[in-house]
Amino acid sequence: MARRSSRDAPEVLRRKLLQLIEEFEIKLQDEDLRSQVVALIPANHTLRDLGSSLITDDSTDSARGRILAYLLKYPKTILQGDELMVVAGISEYGRRIRELRVQHGWAVASGTTLVEMKREDSTLSFAGDKNSLTTDSYVLLSDRQDLEGAHRWHVANEIRKGKGGAQAKILEFFRRNVGKEITGEELRYVANGSTEWARRVRELRTEQGWPILTRGTGMPELPIGVYLLEADKQAEVHDRSIPDPVKVKVLERDRFACRSCGWSRNSADASDKYRTQIELHHVQHHVDGGENTVENLISLCNVCHDEVHRGGISDYDLSRLVLP
Repeated sequence: MARRSSRDAPEVLRRKLLQLIEEFEIKLQDEDLRSQVVALIPANHTLRDLGSSLITDDSTDSARGRILAYLLKYPKTILQGDELMVVAGISEYGRRIRELRVQHGWAVASGTTLVEMKREDSTLSFAGDKNSLTTDSYVLLSDRQDLEGAHRWHVANEIRKGKGGAQAKILEFFRRNVGKEITGEELRYVANGSTEWARRVRELRTEQGWPILTRGTGMPELPIGVYLLEADKQAEVHDRSIPDPVKVKVLERDRFACRSCGWSRNSADASDKYRTQIELHHVQHHVDGGENTVENLISLCNVCHDEVHRGGISDYDLSRLVLP
């Protein structure tokens, strides 16, 4: 059975560790290897005790609690596994991180997932040494606990075991969690650990027209590294070729609100079950040669957009709209 760290005043443990190291000088003169190794065990235990005693917050009697306290102290910051091992006081810190993620709803992303995300989004950045991002790095994406996280991981496991390719599984997971924040870690798991999962997400957004939003593609209030399917509805075929930079500029210009009725995601209340997303509309219709430019696009909520295509809102009415 693994030894549990014993917590004490850090200064007491520091002195104890120094004493053990000084006494080890005698063992170095001993030619018996095993006696040298055995003599280091108390020093190793004391070092772990010292690390686990550095965090004195409430509810940190367990390794998992200490890891969480450390992550919350440095959110959105690249942390190394060795750091977490020190504060946990155990070598199996990876299992405790998985528990925090899967069972307790904390958005902890692994270095592996973050590296794969950066391949598709070069703007992705976190505090800390950017060159230190390795497979044994971790970042707490948000300091908010997601109480539905455990249920989503159950759904993710169900989809992961099903048939189909990575992209189909990712889309199914999004469609079963419309309007909910999803982490890259969840999507990577659903895709059976495929290294191309981030590319598949981008293809769903840019080539197939699914309204998948990130902090950099239309929903700046999202935490870095988090995705959200705004609505279970694909964009019209002619709208799928609008480049992401153009979309973002139009949304920013229109303050992420409908130019016709003023609705925005932030102003919507729970009773508005019809307006669910902001879509882009060509002022000069695409079939008439209208280009995918900022000047030829405006932001409309899904209700007003549908009304435009039904003829309820005329091109004349749209031409009279002014910037908010």
